[in-house]
Amino acid sequence: MDFSKKLKDRYRDEIVAALKEEFGYKNNLEVPRLKKIVLSQGVGEATADKKLVDHAVEELSVIAGQKAVMTRSKKDISNFKVRKGMPIGAKVTLRGTQMYDFLERLIWASLPRIRDFNGIKSTGFDGRGNYNLGVGEQIIFPEINIDKVSKITGMDITLVTTANTDKEAKSLLEKLGLPFKK
Repeated sequence: MDFSKKLKDRYRDEIVAALKEEFGYKNNLEVPRLKKIVLSQGVGEATADKKLVDHAVEELSVIAGQKAVMTRSKKDISNFKVRKGMPIGAKVTLRGTQMYDFLERLIWASLPRIRDFNGIKSTGFDGRGNYNLGVGEQIIFPEINIDKVSKITGMDITLVTTANTDKEAKSLLEKLGLPFKK
């Protein structure tokens, strides 16, 4: 497999043909593809310090290369001291070229920077062909300046595909280069 090609070009030229052969698709439009990538970060301490959400929005914007939005609570939860409409996190949705660029950076630059990394778990599929990946530290991304990080927090990365089954989605993501544990 030639990894020097851009991921989007490799998908179109090589991966579509490989998936058609593996699953017996008759049409190129049947082949599963990546629809979007959603990065989200919940800030639990935001009830005490509102600036933490602003930092989360800034960091997600730098990581994604696209402006992140603040997420707000949908209802009151008295046990967590949360009121409806309070800022509680940040998220950004990537599609198209930015999605493939982020996935390349995730696979080739960020995941190898995780301490004791030996692959990602294959248990993150949701039954409908989408994959959820939890990252424990945002400092694995080379775009983040470690000196400016006020608090190390984690984030969730959701890869949304058009695959109907988890088997098809896993095959697609493996061919795209995601390093699953064996």
